[in-house]
Amino acid sequence: MNVRRSAAALAASAVLCVGVAPAALADTAPPSPSAPPVIPSGLYGKNDPTYDGVWRQSFALLAQHTVGVKPAAPAVDWLTGQQCANGSFPSFRADTAKECDASTYIDSNATAAAVQALAALGGHDETVKKAVGWLKSVQNPDGGWSSNPGGAMDTGSDANSTGIVISALAAAGEKPAEVTSKAGKSAYAGLLSFQLGCAAEPAADRGAFAYQPVDGKLLANADATAAAALAGLGKGAAVVPSGTDTPAAALTCPAADPADPVAAAQGAAGYLAQALKKDGHLTAVTPGADQPTPDTGNTADAVIALAAAGHKQSAAGALEWLKGNSAAWAKDSPAALGTLILTAHATGTDPKSFGGTDLVAALNATGPAPQGADTDATSVENEKDDKPSGGQNIWWIIGAGAAAGMGIGILLSGRRKKNQL
Repeated sequence: MNVRRSAAALAASAVLCVGVAPAALADTAPPSPSAPPVIPSGLYGKNDPTYDGVWRQSFALLAQHTVGVKPAAPAVDWLTGQQCANGSFPSFRADTAKECDASTYIDSNATAAAVQALAALGGHDETVKKAVGWLKSVQNPDGGWSSNPGGAMDTGSDANSTGIVISALAAAGEKPAEVTSKAGKSAYAGLLSFQLGCAAEPAADRGAFAYQPVDGKLLANADATAAAALAGLGKGAAVVPSGTDTPAAALTCPAADPADPVAAAQGAAGYLAQALKKDGHLTAVTPGADQPTPDTGNTADAVIALAAAGHKQSAAGALEWLKGNSAAWAKDSPAALGTLILTAHATGTDPKSFGGTDLVAALNATGPAPQGADTDATSVENEKDDKPSGGQNIWWIIGAGAAAGMGIGILLSGRRKKNQL
């Protein structure tokens, strides 16, 4: 909600930005560890959590809750224990006995994901309140958010970070339209500034969202568009299946109200529906590749966004593609498995039989066993309003093609690229 988006992009910077990052950046950005840290017993997943620990834990817990599985108490305790004194969450901190300081990579995306998970679980009001307070305190003058507010990787507001923060605010019971910066700009004003409007060319890009401007221009980005669609609807990835199902339509031009976040979200859904039609899934160009390759994470994000907007039939082809092509991508990845469970939930699909895979059992196997022996439940009664994610699912590398032209700003994408770590 996202690919969405991030600290995971810091890993990308180690590969793609060596020799081009300013010395100051190299001095203050968290280094890639020489050896993987010990995996905490309460954490889901066995891969190095340095860049995605809080993100993947949040998606694992949110997905479990959404299908009626009660997460293990140590898993929830691990997540709440990651919070810093000021309310923010880092990407990961190995020693929670040590206070967060200037060297801690504080992450708005990880914080927003944790808010969504803990708000859904309930019983963590104070933790959620502190996190929301911190998110409000780091809102940019334009109304949006960056992934690393005030840190070495702060490149200004981006649609991905802004989208997932808005989803978190909504999950916590806030009204994003009333969350304003010191300059008087609302969260939605910040988000909608990234949308390609009726003057965009080609016309097929109208309704899409850009990650950030490139040389003053907005370029369509499916990852940003999916995150923005959910945010515009006041939802995240834990989408209650819609009672309506209509084809997604292109952005209405001229727009009746260009400041209407719901209308903007529907325009974003129209773009996503068209983008999925070409191959039945989204694609991305990875560094060193000559041709685009399937982008599984963002395809899942797009399906969730379309379902949230009431357009399951527009996502049906991509959903079937995910059933047949996501197993290798999601193997042993709690964030990816969580994203697929949320995709299944949003579309009314059985997550225990998703293309022949029991996603719930696969997710449970990546960490501490859930509470209770019966984990067969596949649905849970939610409030009328959803208790979200982002990403959002997402794939860290998707912005890297654009990053070559945009520099470090795009490379260090705001969303946690959760499914590759």
